Parts: sequence; structure tokens; C-alpha cells
Amino acid sequence: MHRTTRIKITELNPHLMCVLCGGYFIDATTIIECLHSFCKMCIVRYLETSKYCPICDVQVHKTKPLLNIRSDKTLQDIVYKLVPGLFKNEMKRRRDFYAAHPSVDATNGSNEDRGEVSDEDKRIITDDEIISLSIEFFNPKPRAQSGVEDKGAQEEVNNKRYLQCPAAMTVMHLRKFLRSKMDIPCTFQVEVMYEDEPLKDYYTLMDIAYIYTWRRNGPLPLKYRVRPNCKKMKISHPQDGPNSSVRSESDSASDKASSPAAVVPSTSSPLPSPSPSAAHTPYPHISSGINGSSPGCVPSRQYSFGNKVRKGSLNGSSTSSG
Repeated sequence: MHRTTRIKITELNPHLMCVLCGGYFIDATTIIECLHSFCKMCIVRYLETSKYCPICDVQVHKTKPLLNIRSDKTLQDIVYKLVPGLFKNEMKRRRDFYAAHPSVDATNGSNEDRGEVSDEDKRIITDDEIISLSIEFFNPKPRAQSGVEDKGAQEEVNNKRYLQCPAAMTVMHLRKFLRSKMDIPCTFQVEVMYEDEPLKDYYTLMDIAYIYTWRRNGPLPLKYRVRPNCKKMKISHPQDGPNSSVRSESDSASDKASSPAAVVPSTSSPLPSPSPSAAHTPYPHISSGINGSSPGCVPSRQYSFGNKVRKGSLNGSSTSSG
């Protein structure tokens, strides 16, 4: 089975950090000649004195290197989503800068340039953020009649529950919560789903919101279903062949040698009966004697289903009842 490994953010740092300033990308900008990325302010200042890439030394442009750089919004969104708190801190720094320098004209810039974009507008989710979600039972059956749609919709609303959970909570925690809340026994398994797709246990609510592009236009819609555990039963097959027959005979011999004479052999034993006549009889109440003797030698050890039933005793005597 394929196992998913979660990596640390430090392992991705070489792909998320600017080599010029040593920090995470801010306004990531890429050189179109070699596709190396830097902070916008860093690469603009660097190209004022050089026309070559600071990493691979390829020529950006002969006369105007600023013409061959492009803003990389996708890379910047990845950096904001992977580094906790980076977007919020950057927006605060920009607002503080324009507040401390009112003479700077920022009317031509965007709201993000002025730091006036919130996490909700940018769809940036932090670990400590509280996410509203709805949970309901997953019903895969489509509605057969249109006349009962209103009634079915009302029942779905009544069965839906709403929770507020931190974004770092995993699906495994939500499954445990559902199991304890509804007293689901361990013989059943609980699956949390988004629409009709089961979710992995290690998914966090933040992962689900990013993967399924939750737009914050309502609670995060989740569903659950309960299914019995499917356990494979081990079936032992008897071994056939000369080796198994020899092993059975040796085991039978050792059992006969170690068992006392007063013990009646079990009729459910898979070992072959020592008496040839008892092996071919179709009646289970006729049993063989002890240690290979005939049934007539030890009459007190036989069980019959007649009017009188003989019971074996410890001292070898027989008692009758009827």
C-alpha cells in the first residue's frame, strides 16, 4: 500500500527563498530566460548594476534586463500558503509603512500593494484559524420522486450538524469525535467524506479547504458514513500426501502412549480410528476401544443411545441409569 510522507517546510526552503536577501519570496518575480525566481525588489535592485542572472550567470537582456522579468503569482500564492503567518505579517508591514509615510502616493497600487487585503479575501488559512464546518450522513441513493424533495431537504437540514474547529484538526480527530458522540462500536468504521470522496486520516481542515477550493461562502461541507469492518478469515486446509499421513500416524502413536487408559477418545478427532470396523460404521455411537482393543474388551467405555445409557467411571466400573 502506498504511504504518503509529510515533509517539513525546511525541506522546501531552497525552492521558496530568495538567494539575494535570504528570506521567503515577496512579490515573486521570475527571469524568463532561465526561470530563476527572486523577490521583486531584490531582482530589480540587482539588475540596476548587472545584466546577468545572479544564480546561473545567463544574460537577462543586453540593454534592458527589466523587460525579461515577469511576476509569478502562482509561486507567491504557494509561498503564502506554505509559510504560516507570512501573508498576514507582510500586509501589516505594508499598512504600517504607508501610515508612517503619508506623503507616498499609493493610489496607483492595488489593495494588496497597500496591505488592505485580508486572509479571507486572499483565501489564506492559518493553523490557528477557526473553520466552520457542517457534517451530515452520506446518503448515496438518489431521490426517486420529485414530490418528496421538500420533505427530503427538510430531513437533511435536520440531520446536519455544525461545528467550529481549528484548521489544524485532522480527519482522524473528527472520526474519533463522531465515534464517541454517536457511540459507534469498534466493529464499525467511520469514514469522513467530501461530497462522495473519502478523506485521508492525515488531512487537516486546511488541507481540505485548499484541495477542494473552499470559497468561504458557507460552512465547509463534510459527510460521513458508517460501514462494518471487513476482516479476512484464515482458512486452514488439511495437508494431503505421504508426509502428512506419516506425521498423522506418529502423532497418533504419541497420543496413545501419553493418554491414560480411563480417558475416552474424542469422536471429533481427525486422527484415523485404530479399529477397522469402527472406521466403516455409519453410526457415531459405536466407538472403538482404548489403545487399539476391540469394543467387546472394554464394554464400560461405549456410549449407546438406547434406553440404558452407560457412563464411564474413574475406577473402571460402570453405572447404569434408565
